[in-house]
Amino acid sequence: MAGTLKQSPLHDRHEALGAKFAEFGGWSMPLEYPSGVVKEHTAVRESVGIFDVSHLGKAMVSGPGAADFVNATLSNDLAKIEAGKAQYTLCLDESGGIVDDLIAYWHDDEHVLLIPNAANTAEVVRRLQEAAPEGVKVVSHHEDYAVLAVQGTRSDEVLQKVGLPTGHDYMSFVEAPFESASAGDDAFGVVVCRTGYTGERGYELVVANAAAGELWDQLMAAGEEHGIAACGLGSRDTLRTEMGYPLHGQDISLDTNPVEAGLSWAVGWKKDAFWGREAVMKVKEEGPKRRLRGLIAVGRGIPRPGMGVTLTQDLPLADITSGTFSPTLRKGVGLALIPVMVAEDAQVGVDIRGRREIFQLVKPPFVDPSVKES
Repeated sequence: MAGTLKQSPLHDRHEALGAKFAEFGGWSMPLEYPSGVVKEHTAVRESVGIFDVSHLGKAMVSGPGAADFVNATLSNDLAKIEAGKAQYTLCLDESGGIVDDLIAYWHDDEHVLLIPNAANTAEVVRRLQEAAPEGVKVVSHHEDYAVLAVQGTRSDEVLQKVGLPTGHDYMSFVEAPFESASAGDDAFGVVVCRTGYTGERGYELVVANAAAGELWDQLMAAGEEHGIAACGLGSRDTLRTEMGYPLHGQDISLDTNPVEAGLSWAVGWKKDAFWGREAVMKVKEEGPKRRLRGLIAVGRGIPRPGMGVTLTQDLPLADITSGTFSPTLRKGVGLALIPVMVAEDAQVGVDIRGRREIFQLVKPPFVDPSVKES
């Protein structure tokens, strides 16, 4: 199977750093480095870390009316933002189920870059291609570009040292040149966006594969004085779980809708059209039967996906969708789709290896975010 997995253009860098690899969305990606998940996690919360997330999809929607087409299909409303901004949005099916959650980079009326999840890129592109009007093209660039995420309180200093722009508003992006000696004399453009999946201030960089290695090297060198850590998918998961950010395939899927997932804010309710509109409008009007809730351990239990959640010893409620040890809180935290009839501040049990551990229901995030700090 390993031979069939796609590799990031930075794979050799990860090997040189001693990374442990894991399959994710059809890609072989670094899970953690020798320093371990907790140290990687702490570096992001306290200073700066760098992630290779090149497995994320990249698809360009272009042509006359491209932005209008995206707005008529994906859930969020581009009218809320303007060109030069990015927006979290959802691709829904007609039942209101979540095909994928993704970021839309609105360059101009004729160009919108989409960043879907790795495993869902082909399906999102297929749906858009089949629905695209004449003159609008949807082209996947999944393996043409790398994505690097520089996250943490020192991320600005690191980017500034390599000559990249910083300080722009949250969810906005700037295109900047980047000269790569290893790729020849050509200057490659880098899209620098104030986004991330950690809850900390940071940036995501989209760059051509040919320049990715040198950009990674320069960022690592620039961050050395701040103790920059190369971070894998393990710490990415603990960081996003502390924030209550959903992961597609675990917390959200075709079997969940935006209302119950707590993603109503990513729906343009006033728009005339988007995929799944009728179904999610009905859920909104009638109210969901369950909601994605946070759970924090009262004792020492650490929840894991698939563990059962009970209200009493004999009353099952749900299964944990995401669960981990929080390095920041030093407690177990998790997410689960809990029936709405359960009180918001109720205590529930989680079956951890045959032992019922008590957890408190809370509203995420579990830690205070700094992602929007100016």
